[in-house]
Amino acid sequence: MNKLCTANTTNNGRLTNPLALLALIALLTGCSSNNWQTRNQPTTEAVQSALSEQPDLQLLSQQTPQQFSLARMPEDVRPCCAFGNAHKVKVGSVQVPFFRYANTLSLDEIGPHAYEAGTWSFQRGEPKGRRSGENNGQLYTLRGGFIDLAHVRDTADNTVALFQRIYPQLGQAFTIELPAEIGPREIRIKAFKVDHLSHQQRWELAAHLAARMAYSMAEAHEIAQWHGYRSWRPWSEEVSAYSPEDLYSNMLGAKIGLALVVNNLSMTRELYNQHMSQWLSASIAQLEPVSKQQTNAMFDAIDGHWWDSNQALPSKFMLLKRHYRLGKEQHPYLVPEQLAQQDANWPLLEPLFTKTASPMPLSLPAIVHGIDMGGVAQQWLEVAPKHQASFSHIPKHLWQNGFSNRKFLAISAYNQLQDELELQAHIGGQLND
Repeated sequence: MNKLCTANTTNNGRLTNPLALLALIALLTGCSSNNWQTRNQPTTEAVQSALSEQPDLQLLSQQTPQQFSLARMPEDVRPCCAFGNAHKVKVGSVQVPFFRYANTLSLDEIGPHAYEAGTWSFQRGEPKGRRSGENNGQLYTLRGGFIDLAHVRDTADNTVALFQRIYPQLGQAFTIELPAEIGPREIRIKAFKVDHLSHQQRWELAAHLAARMAYSMAEAHEIAQWHGYRSWRPWSEEVSAYSPEDLYSNMLGAKIGLALVVNNLSMTRELYNQHMSQWLSASIAQLEPVSKQQTNAMFDAIDGHWWDSNQALPSKFMLLKRHYRLGKEQHPYLVPEQLAQQDANWPLLEPLFTKTASPMPLSLPAIVHGIDMGGVAQQWLEVAPKHQASFSHIPKHLWQNGFSNRKFLAISAYNQLQDELELQAHIGGQLND
């Protein structure tokens, strides 16, 4: 979320001078733009090759980026979306009457991307296109299951921000401070040799490290939500922790962000936003999205199995199916035909099951150009005192003195056991009511 700029005011905070008002508007516009500038400086060998009779295409690619300003590290995730459709909503103990939170959309409703959009954006998807918001939500795809667009966008943004911090220091030991969630966290990069790598290989290696750590940030967020992290204090986020579509969507964002960086399509904010918009739509199309009506029907088919429409947000037990298999390879959850057949919407869904679309697993490589990714980069988290009680069911050696992403899977396994106990108690309580 963008930090607010300040200006001097009079008369109980009101700006009485029109010039001061114009200055404030300009100030706020400048503060919220979050632009960055990168330019590639050709090497001497690249210039010599370019001027020769027969240029060497490999030498021509030798460039050194000059970072004039950095993309700010995104501070918050986009506020979307609980698994399911047309949710009931409670504020405190009171259910909001006649209100349903709908968060599904179709491919052609996806809006243009805005780096670190937060809750609001108004961008052009093409240079001369009309401005609109990102319009985040969920849609079902035949090859990737449910996709949460906010998660895709967040991880792509983090990939770009991390790349800009990793590449200039590649090969050195350094840390990158990250926004705190359940406590302080940072990325730790070890020193390693890069002298044997070409300019292009270094670029690609830094991009892979950035994508891997951006995805690791998404895994940490799932754990943080389970252990009490809240982006808005009155609203519990336990219902979103380990949601079945989250990490696959984050992995998709890491893959897209990697592609944009490697192809030099993130050199400026405007360049990145426009190409991210194109790559996002093209990637979703590759996963074979269904219509908005069919997405809603898919959610209806799994109601009572994967989620419970009788529970109002933010009840933790609105989500019945969770995904605890963290790791650098993610597989989609596809709605079984048997569940779809049992639903009243089967005539609408039946054509989807006659197709032969195969699931598309997504993964990030463990080794790039001979470098072990996990061996040189880790995310490290600490647990603040107010969140430590939520770790009482987990052995202290896994978390008490801080932990890295290498412990994420083990911690998630203990959270799964606790969830199963709580869900059984919840179901038992409903039966006794």
